[in-house]
Amino acid sequence: MSVSAGAGQILLETRALSKHFGTLKANDGIDLAVRAGEIHAVLGENGAGKSTLMKLLYGYYQPTSGEVLIDGRPVVLESPRRGRAFGIGMVFQNFTLIPAFRVWENVALFLEGAGDKGQLVRKITDLSRSYGLNVNPLALVRDLPMGDRQKVEIVKILAAGARVLIFDEPTSVLAPHEAENLFVVFDRLRSEGYAVLFISHKMTEVLRCADRVTVLRKGRVAASLPREGLDRHGLVNLLVGQESEGEWEEVGARRSSSRGTAVLEFVNVSCLTDDGRPGLEGVSFTVLNGEVLGVAAVSGNGQEFLGDLVLGLRQPTGGSVFLEGVDRDRPTPRKTLASGVAVLPEDPLRQGTIGTFTVKENLILGRQNDYWTDGGWTPDRSRWAHDAQASLMEAFVQSPPRLEARAGDLSGGNLQRVVIARELRRSPRLFVSYYLTRGLDLSNARAARDLVLDHVDKGMGALFVSEDLDELFAISDRLLVIHAGKAVGLFPTKQTTQQEVGLLMTGAGGSHD
Repeated sequence: MSVSAGAGQILLETRALSKHFGTLKANDGIDLAVRAGEIHAVLGENGAGKSTLMKLLYGYYQPTSGEVLIDGRPVVLESPRRGRAFGIGMVFQNFTLIPAFRVWENVALFLEGAGDKGQLVRKITDLSRSYGLNVNPLALVRDLPMGDRQKVEIVKILAAGARVLIFDEPTSVLAPHEAENLFVVFDRLRSEGYAVLFISHKMTEVLRCADRVTVLRKGRVAASLPREGLDRHGLVNLLVGQESEGEWEEVGARRSSSRGTAVLEFVNVSCLTDDGRPGLEGVSFTVLNGEVLGVAAVSGNGQEFLGDLVLGLRQPTGGSVFLEGVDRDRPTPRKTLASGVAVLPEDPLRQGTIGTFTVKENLILGRQNDYWTDGGWTPDRSRWAHDAQASLMEAFVQSPPRLEARAGDLSGGNLQRVVIARELRRSPRLFVSYYLTRGLDLSNARAARDLVLDHVDKGMGALFVSEDLDELFAISDRLLVIHAGKAVGLFPTKQTTQQEVGLLMTGAGGSHD
C-alpha cells in the first residue's frame, strides 16, 4: 500500500463483498471505500455483520464472493499476515495478547524482523510517547488493566507500519478521558494520511471524530454518507429505521424506592494484586435486595477485584465479605454460585464462556447437572433446547444466535448477551455485572437493562460496575466511586452529579461519604 497517498485517495475498497457461514449471510454484497486522511465509522445493530466485514478486510476470513482492492488493484488476503504485508492493521474487540509475556515480547511476536530487545523497547517507548499511550514495554501483560492492554494493541499495529488501521469497538474498555485521548490519536493519524476504520455503538464517539459513517443492516450497506449534517437522532434513524425515545431512560421514576436487607456487604476489605501490590484498601459498602449499587472507577483502580472477592477467586487480606449476613471462610466459586450469585465478568470470552462449546452448551454452564447423567448428556434434548431458547429470548430482542453456533465465533455483543441470558435465567439473589451493555446496540442495550431491572424489582441485588456515567446514573440507586483501590465516594445517585463523580474517579475530587 502506498505510504504517500494524498488525502482523499482510496487506499482500501470492497466490491460486492460477501461472506456466508452456511445459510447465514453475514455480509451480502458490501461496497465500501476507505480513504487516506479519513476516520470512517461503521455502525449497525448486533449481528449486522460489522465484525465479519473487518475480519475480511484484515484477512482473518476469506470472502465467499466479491473482491478487495488496495490502491485500486484486486488482492487476495488469505491471512492476517498477508493483510499486514499490505499495510492493514486490526485491533480486535477480544485482545490477542499473551498474558504471561511482557509488552515488548507481545509486540515482537506480531512484527516481522522485530530486531533485538533494546531496539524494540526503544521503538515502543517512542511510539507510546508520540501518541500519548503511556505503554511500559517491560510490563507483564497479565498485570495490566484492560485499558492498558488496548493501548498495547494500538502500539502493535503502529509498530507494524499499517496505513489502514481497523478498530473493533476500540473504547469498550476505556474510561471517558482515555477514550478522548484515543480520539486525539485518531486526529493525529488522520492528519498524517492514515485511514482509520472503526466500529462503535456510541453515538457521541461517531459525532466526535468520524468524517464518514457507513451503516450496516442485516449484512448489507444501508447508508454511507459524510458525517457533516448528521446528529444523534439522524444516526439512530439510520441504525434502527425509526425515531428513538432516547438511549437512556430515567429508571428511578418507574421503580419502587423500597429496599430490603443486605445481600452483599464489604467491611473494610483489602486485597492484593497478583504481584503482591495493594489492590483494594479498606473498602466498605452494602448492596441491598431490590437495589442497584453502581461502581464508578477508571480501568485498573481496583474495581476488577470486587467480583473475584465475591466469587472466592481472590481472598481478602483484611476485612470481611458477607453474603446475606454470612461471613464466609475462604469460599469457593462453586459454592458461591450455588448460593445464588451470578456474574457477568469483565472479559466474557475468556472468563464467562468456553469458546469451543456451542451457544446451547454455554447456556447451561453452572446448571449442567440438570442435563447430565453418568452416561452423558440427558436424552431429553427437547427440554434442553427449549430451556436454552427461552433464555436467549429473554435477552435478545432480535436475531439471537443459533443454538449450535460456536461461542468463539460470536461477535462481542452477542457473546455478552449469551452470558447475560444464562446468568439471569438462574434468578440469582445477587448479580455482579461488569460493563453490562458493552458492545450492545441501542435496542439490545435497553433490553439488557430492562431484564436486569425486572429482576431487581423482584428482589435481586445488583453490583453494577461501569465506566459509562450516563448508564450508571440511569440505572443505579446509589453510586460507589473507587480510585487507587480506595472508596472515595458513596452516595444516592440523585444527590450527586456526573462532574463530581468524574472528578472523584480521577482522584481530583477529594473523598466523599
